[in-house]
Amino acid sequence: MPTPFNQSVIDEFRARGGQVGGPFEGGDLLLLTTTGARSGKRHTTPLGFVRDGDLLLVVGSNLGGPHHPDWYHNVLAHPTVTVELGTEEFEAVAVPAEGERRDRLFGRVVDTEPGYGDYQAGTGRLLPVVVLERPAHEADIPAQPANFADKMIQVHRWLRGQLRHVRAETDAYFAGLAAHRGPGAPPQPGLGLQIRQHCLAFCDALEFHHTGEDAHLFPTMAGYHPELRDTFDRLAEEHRTIARIQGRLAGLLAHVGEAEPTRFRAELEAMSDELTAHLDYEEESLLPILATLPWPPAPPGSTPEDGPGAHEG
Repeated sequence: MPTPFNQSVIDEFRARGGQVGGPFEGGDLLLLTTTGARSGKRHTTPLGFVRDGDLLLVVGSNLGGPHHPDWYHNVLAHPTVTVELGTEEFEAVAVPAEGERRDRLFGRVVDTEPGYGDYQAGTGRLLPVVVLERPAHEADIPAQPANFADKMIQVHRWLRGQLRHVRAETDAYFAGLAAHRGPGAPPQPGLGLQIRQHCLAFCDALEFHHTGEDAHLFPTMAGYHPELRDTFDRLAEEHRTIARIQGRLAGLLAHVGEAEPTRFRAELEAMSDELTAHLDYEEESLLPILATLPWPPAPPGSTPEDGPGAHEG
């Protein structure tokens, strides 16, 4: 639970469209909602931020204390966060900056808000700079789904795009290794927090999507389309296969900085092969039926005649 002071800031922020008074009056403030690393519960924290172009930067200053704040540990475990900025609310991926990039961004923060420099001077830990990245919208993803088929395409293309992004970052890491010559550590990019956070965010989204299909979409559709029972059995089995790969990826990334790159790349390739084939089959099998169903779904209490595929010609 937020402290009474933080809760009062959160309440005022939401009541006044992002404007707050008191010590934060006139400052840049956002609300960051994270998922607890241990509890799995949602936690909202008011944070000052600094813009760097299109990026939003937040610092794990903890007022210069000796330990990282709780929200920072949360984003290491669950990188997908919710950001409230003014009257806008959106999901983002929280990626702590590393190395030279962290130093450069921290310099940008201090140029704007010198107090963070004082916090850094007062503690022996390196204050983390976390970049809140809004997932890029791909041009071929329907922005406003008109039916369930559009919604499935929206989710699938987002998952494909995020997987491509993680693979591209991983390929860049190995290209950097291959190009490195001479003594010293290989140059960035490395298999560090950038790859880790993006992969964990992708895995979380994939698990959420497949859990929803197994618990709701597939059983409902099977009730109206018993002729597709073999299709749903195959899709469920593919979910289990993908979940096993996902579990191995999460295990490799469980401890910051300890993932073995070659094993990680092999599991990522296995995920790419399995998921691509799965999404292709799912779209081929279900999109014609889902195209007949409006999105958002009909409200609770609809009659069976309004169920999946009921209005097919």
